[in-house]
Amino acid sequence: MKKIIRNLLLITSLILLIVVIIYAINVNKKAAQEFNGQRALDDVAYQVGLGPRVMGSQAHEQVVNWIESELQAAHWNVEIQAEVFSGKNIQNIVARRGTGTPWIIIGVHYDSRFIADRDPIPGNRQQPVPGANDGASGVAILLELARVLPSNLNKQIWLVFLDAEDNGNYPGWDWALGAQAFVKILEGKPDSVIILDMVGDKDLNIFMEQNSDPELTKEIWAVAADLGYSQFIPEYKYSLIDDHIPFIQAGIRAIDIIDFDYPYWHTTSDTLDKVSAESLNAVGETILTWLRH
Repeated sequence: MKKIIRNLLLITSLILLIVVIIYAINVNKKAAQEFNGQRALDDVAYQVGLGPRVMGSQAHEQVVNWIESELQAAHWNVEIQAEVFSGKNIQNIVARRGTGTPWIIIGVHYDSRFIADRDPIPGNRQQPVPGANDGASGVAILLELARVLPSNLNKQIWLVFLDAEDNGNYPGWDWALGAQAFVKILEGKPDSVIILDMVGDKDLNIFMEQNSDPELTKEIWAVAADLGYSQFIPEYKYSLIDDHIPFIQAGIRAIDIIDFDYPYWHTTSDTLDKVSAESLNAVGETILTWLRH
């Protein structure tokens, strides 16, 4: 009788152990699929720590290598598209997953501006922009999406890190050169393109952008509303030139998600302390939810 009881206790213990293991696996799996705003903020900190990612700098090359490495670690197919466009050496980083339709591109720019020409202190206006929100925030969101997006989504997704966006109104340069170069060699027509720019600041207010596709804009803002993210304001305010414009000019449905009220835009005060995990999470979780649905 004692032997039977011992065997029953052993079997019960094994069953409980299996249940605990299965529960832990499911919890970890769920956590792995949730957007992590703090991890995204850590990625912003890493980029800022490299210094301004202006074209031709060591920090620019370092961030290219780092983005490529992070994407490969998350098991994406990665290509660096090196192109000469408008006389500039462009390096766009493209990560691909899935096949067929819908074909969705999420894009950001990773470069930072040569000069802080909007800085309130005249002596700072020839300094490069640190680019914590203007550049690093979008990159961080895209990398976190790369980590948490499941590999079995029934769609084709490209995560595109665009170069040479941020030097318009600078002698010999124009806006969105990386996006122009990308669209020029793009084969086929994606169903939707979403550009993220300046989306991590603590006081985040994202208005609808007037050059963006209205249908896609309403889709994204509706998802944000369902999630309770009041940072997405359902009103139009600005008409902007950004990386979405080359796609729109090519007849592709595209939108720009941007907080253009950011007071530190193109100043030396665009630093890490202006960015929050909560804002990164609001944008990242909105895009992740839209992609899943």
